[in-house]
Amino acid sequence: MEELQQIASFKSSPELIAKLQQYSIFKAYRAGDTILNEKAHIRSIPIVIKGTLKVIRTEEDGREILLYYIKAGESCIMSFLGGLHNETSKVKAEVEEDAEILFLPVDKVSLFIKEYPQWLDYIFRLYHKRFEELLDIINAIAFKKVDERLLNLLTKKAELLQSKTINVTHEQLANELGTARVVVSRLLKQLEENKVVQLGRNKIVLL
Repeated sequence: MEELQQIASFKSSPELIAKLQQYSIFKAYRAGDTILNEKAHIRSIPIVIKGTLKVIRTEEDGREILLYYIKAGESCIMSFLGGLHNETSKVKAEVEEDAEILFLPVDKVSLFIKEYPQWLDYIFRLYHKRFEELLDIINAIAFKKVDERLLNLLTKKAELLQSKTINVTHEQLANELGTARVVVSRLLKQLEENKVVQLGRNKIVLL
């Protein structure tokens, strides 16, 4: 599978790539599908081949906040940790953009750590990246206004989709930011008045 060969940590180990292809299960998903729910048992680790996932944390009162995105060539470090320690998931993973995913059984994850240093390097690279992203989230919540966080989120979505047109509802944005829909709608209206965005039905265009 050519996509696996593009992952930096795997390039020096054709054998690891072959093992991933041998033991993983391939599945395709549509945008909006959920591949992992909170409190679910983690049976396998996802490696995204195409598309994008978003990882979300939900509070007891139903509020959600976006933690990070998983792009092609990446996996979910929370799944790694939960799977290795036989814990249930603490996050929810949803498909942001139509995705193709390889699922590696958890028992193979520990085996590969022992046999392939490239696999361990892959895990550490992901851990480092996610740690920095979570620090950014903490910084944004603590020090940035909601309008800054909203614009940053829209910009990130546009980069992921490689399009300035983003198909998303105000409710979805509010959930990802951990705020109320009415707040997002008001801020989007202000951004439109300032000619930063153009609003449509379930669609936002960055100008």
